[in-house]
Amino acid sequence: MNQPSWRPTASLENLQRRSQITQAVRQFFLGRDFWEVETPLLSQDTVVDTHLDPVPVSVGWDPARPTSGETYYLQTSPEFAMKRLVAAGAEAIFQITKAFRLAEEGSQHNVEFTLVEWYRVGDGLEAGMQLLSDLAEAALGRGPAERITYQALFQQHIDLDPLTVSLEDLRLACQERQIGVPASFDESDRDGLLELLLSEAIQPKLGLQHPLILYGYPASQAALARLGEEDQRVASRFELFVDGMELANGYDELQNADVLIARNQANNAARSRLGKPLLPSNSRLLQAMQSGLPACSGCALGLDRLMMVALGAESIDQVIPFPIRQA
Repeated sequence: MNQPSWRPTASLENLQRRSQITQAVRQFFLGRDFWEVETPLLSQDTVVDTHLDPVPVSVGWDPARPTSGETYYLQTSPEFAMKRLVAAGAEAIFQITKAFRLAEEGSQHNVEFTLVEWYRVGDGLEAGMQLLSDLAEAALGRGPAERITYQALFQQHIDLDPLTVSLEDLRLACQERQIGVPASFDESDRDGLLELLLSEAIQPKLGLQHPLILYGYPASQAALARLGEEDQRVASRFELFVDGMELANGYDELQNADVLIARNQANNAARSRLGKPLLPSNSRLLQAMQSGLPACSGCALGLDRLMMVALGAESIDQVIPFPIRQA
């Protein structure tokens, strides 16, 4: 029997457990001398990513013409604003906040969702991964996270080296596993093919017993991470997987503003090829980085997905009260 549309999709028991887990996450950071911050949900700046689409909002200063104003964006994460705080001198900060991503809906997605994001000055790749492992262990009680490099993972599951494999072999690997490539997908996009293989053929097997941290992504997937000091072919980026689901994404943070400008341009070019609107390539984060962003590690964890794992939920609707269609 269908529930009346006014009722929450999550049980009150799950929502109460969610409250308890959220408080435990908050205490985890407070107990490590992080302080909690709040940053804007609306900004003229936004992360420039090929596949992340922010929700645009017209902010009109004239109430008689509310849609004739400037374009702002509901943030896909608080990353830009939090790094501005780090550049201003904040050394260890965290935030539990709402984030928004356009056209994301499904058993693990909702347009509006909750993130916990943190940054700590002086941390590099190793310290960033250890802090994430400690948080996962504290929240889930399933032991410390195991670790594996992106290269070793593909060699183990696909028998291909993702750093050297040809496009033709990537296409063949998709065909052999009956992984369909969407019509809108550019098959010359090496990273897109790698992502398809990871998400369809490998990810469901990850973190089934203990949490798993995957690190050493190809440099072309660096996003806002630095490149590896010992191997420039890989990025100092890491992700957490539990029960076949990606929960968190972290970086040894990029400090070079010129590199970020180049990455923004490349991502906007890719968005243009996909028929997507371009996103602002200039930002106050760039200004902060030019002023001097200290060496730090940062990470964002999907709190709703953490709840799904902790509560054994099969759908995000079971851990949030009102998903987008019932908001």
